[in-house]
Amino acid sequence: MTITVKDVARAAGVATSTVSRVINDHPSISQATKRKVQKVMDELGYVPNISARNLGKRTTSAVGIILPPLNSKERLANPFFLEIIEAINGEARTHNLTTALAIAKDIDTLFENVKAMHTEKQVGGFIITYSVIDDPIMMYLRQHDIPFVLIGQPYNNPSETVYVDNDNQLLGQEATDYLITQGHKEILFITNTTVENIFYERYFGYQKAMMLESLNVHQSLTLNEHNDYIILEDTIKRTKATAIIALDDIFALRIIQLVELYGYKVPDDISVISFNNSIFSTLTHPYLTTLDIETSKLGQKAMNKLASLIRGEHIDGTRFVIPHRLIERETVIKK
Repeated sequence: MTITVKDVARAAGVATSTVSRVINDHPSISQATKRKVQKVMDELGYVPNISARNLGKRTTSAVGIILPPLNSKERLANPFFLEIIEAINGEARTHNLTTALAIAKDIDTLFENVKAMHTEKQVGGFIITYSVIDDPIMMYLRQHDIPFVLIGQPYNNPSETVYVDNDNQLLGQEATDYLITQGHKEILFITNTTVENIFYERYFGYQKAMMLESLNVHQSLTLNEHNDYIILEDTIKRTKATAIIALDDIFALRIIQLVELYGYKVPDDISVISFNNSIFSTLTHPYLTTLDIETSKLGQKAMNKLASLIRGEHIDGTRFVIPHRLIERETVIKK
């Protein structure tokens, strides 16, 4: 009887994709799992088909960059993705690789685009530029043992995913700590998404900083629809907030416009701090105080790690953290 990968997976109590990763010495698989699967292969007498494996190896010189569904004006205009693409392209050239974009307005179409790029062997691996819960694209790449690197922290099984990220909890905490040192006690955290991991991580950092100083922790305010913005003025009045943390620079500019429509001045009445240090942070006065997440370094590191995965090289670890820094400008003042 011929022993198959499915037989090994069943006996070891793991997925077939995990067995494939063990066979290919994928860095996302722990040593304990590798030993467990290898032991089962030895016991069953399973021998990987090396020639078939080599035959199926990708020879394409391109990598795919997967952008999130571009379903809003803010996302379409977000310079984060342009900077990421530019950085990935530059690093790809140093590895003699080209890039291809996977873009769509909705997740279903995006998924089909990624599947086509894989099945037609247009690319040898992917960089995912976002992290959301239960992402079908990430699940597909894992199931088919396709090399990929995630920009952002995965929701599940971080030890099985090679990813590049900032310490977003620390970002949220340091933004809050900075406002506290400037004398602010009532601080709001405002977001335009609750599906991306950066929101949860940064909001957790905000909560931690506020609790450590025994200050009021306010529920995060999510502003997506037009009518949602009506509640911002009421929230500022009710909480007597003097400072706002915005999820990113573009969103911060919109918040500044809104609070000024309500009759407040930034930073005289309301201080605002955000994240990214994008080109938008210095387009209009007052210039944004923001935390620079070193977007280019995120893209470069992700491409560097993907190139190693495609070449079958061993990667020491799965999490790679890019440092950040505070950029003090004009939207925060002492109270």
